[in-house]
Amino acid sequence: MGIFLLGMKNMSDGMQAVAGASLRRLISIVTNNRIMATIVGIVVTGVVQSSSITTVMVIGFVNSGVMELSQAIGVIVGANIGTTVTGWFLALKIGKYGLPLLGGAAFVYLFSRGDRWRFWAMAIMGTGMVFFGLELMKDACAIIRDIPSFERAFHFFQADTYLGVLKCAMVGCVLTTLVQSSSATLGITISLATQGVISYETAAALVLGENIGTTITAFIASLGATTNARRAAYFHVIFNFVGVFWITLIFHWYIALIQSILPGDVMRAEVVDGVETFPDMTTAIAATHTVFNVANMLLFLPFLPNFVRLLNRLVPGKGYKEKPRLTDLDVRMLETPLMAIEQSRKEILKMGAGCSKMLTWLEELRNADDPDKALADKLKHREKLLDSMQDELAVFVTNLLANDNPHSVADEARQQLRIADEFESISDYIANMDKFDRKLRRDGHRFTAEQRVALSELNSQAQSYLNEINEGLAQGNRSVLTQTAATSKRLRSEIKQQRRKHLEALSDGVIPPLVSVAYLATLNAYARVRDHSENVAETVSGDK
Repeated sequence: MGIFLLGMKNMSDGMQAVAGASLRRLISIVTNNRIMATIVGIVVTGVVQSSSITTVMVIGFVNSGVMELSQAIGVIVGANIGTTVTGWFLALKIGKYGLPLLGGAAFVYLFSRGDRWRFWAMAIMGTGMVFFGLELMKDACAIIRDIPSFERAFHFFQADTYLGVLKCAMVGCVLTTLVQSSSATLGITISLATQGVISYETAAALVLGENIGTTITAFIASLGATTNARRAAYFHVIFNFVGVFWITLIFHWYIALIQSILPGDVMRAEVVDGVETFPDMTTAIAATHTVFNVANMLLFLPFLPNFVRLLNRLVPGKGYKEKPRLTDLDVRMLETPLMAIEQSRKEILKMGAGCSKMLTWLEELRNADDPDKALADKLKHREKLLDSMQDELAVFVTNLLANDNPHSVADEARQQLRIADEFESISDYIANMDKFDRKLRRDGHRFTAEQRVALSELNSQAQSYLNEINEGLAQGNRSVLTQTAATSKRLRSEIKQQRRKHLEALSDGVIPPLVSVAYLATLNAYARVRDHSENVAETVSGDK
């Protein structure tokens, strides 16, 4: 089972790395359209081979405010169907090729230089381990039949009555809760069933219980999260509990239906290496799992808006804005590096937009005869907020870098650390320019009308330059440095020209020394804003 579980993890990690960009795009297109959200849940879970990863990821997004509850429950419904892919995957008759597949992929993984090849190899290596682990489990389960005490224990759990179905479902639930993987318990169930240790009915009941057991991961992830995140986790529990409840009521008709639509016969036995096996069991168990989740989806999908209202009543809001941190970063995302790096990228974009807003507020404050105190406090608060955002980003990205990540993720993480530092520095210089103006006013001075016009022009150019870079950052434009070079040059030239004009005007002796010092300091601050903005452009372009 250990080899099987490690294989599932390697396969999931490899597929996440290979399909990372596509997964990021998929998550971003989730809308309130329940059909689209469900499809995204199916595809993402099919790729990462784990409904637990998908649901924890969704709870992380809801907790951080990136995803609405109505979007999240659609994705969770899809995740429950996506996880049934594992059963069909195990139904492939390639178990004996597991070890050669593992060995061949291991050589590619060890000796290939390209990241993409290595992660493809990791995914294939994981696939080999899954099949090899399953074969080992099947061989081990074959021995159980020869041990009377084990066989008697398994006969205690027979799904021949309603109480028996519930007992088997409970065992499946407890097993899944203990190993924290429905895929692992599905593998055990298939191993036991194909070796004839348990009947198809018992295996089907175990699979139903495994659907309940898999909700524990999301439930644990929601502890300490926001109200909406807990609502999403509770929906996952309700969805599976209700589904298992109504299926157990019609259990014997349900499994009869499954057997009638499948071409094989679950009771057909084959002798392999002197051991009797039931090869059609795997397909029947996979079909039981899939049809159950599809039927549950069809039952729930029309009523998703009603469930949103029900969850809002069951888990009432706290009457205040729940946000334990300034950023929307969520440690739950660290388990899926490609989603984590996307979340931190959004916070970086917020920092850039925040700096641009500060320039707008600075211009308004400086030109006002009587500056708005509330706006001044807002500007100071935004500078402190960006400081704290940088701290939270640094902790989050550093923890992300501590994991085993694809090179592309590690490179982007290091870039984000630098860009966050540049934006924080820009906010410091903007706040300093407001301090220069306020200090002048306290001492009974102001910038002259001519100086204010010149500073307004500089502010406009600096903001235009910063906005162009923010846009390039959002689009991942590698040419942003060259495309903004003209604006950068124009801004630098304007700063030099204003400094020269000011120094020439000093000889007339009409500018008070305090105004002169503040004006030169402000010009220097704009120069530093330009420098740090250019550093962001260089980082995005990959020049530094």
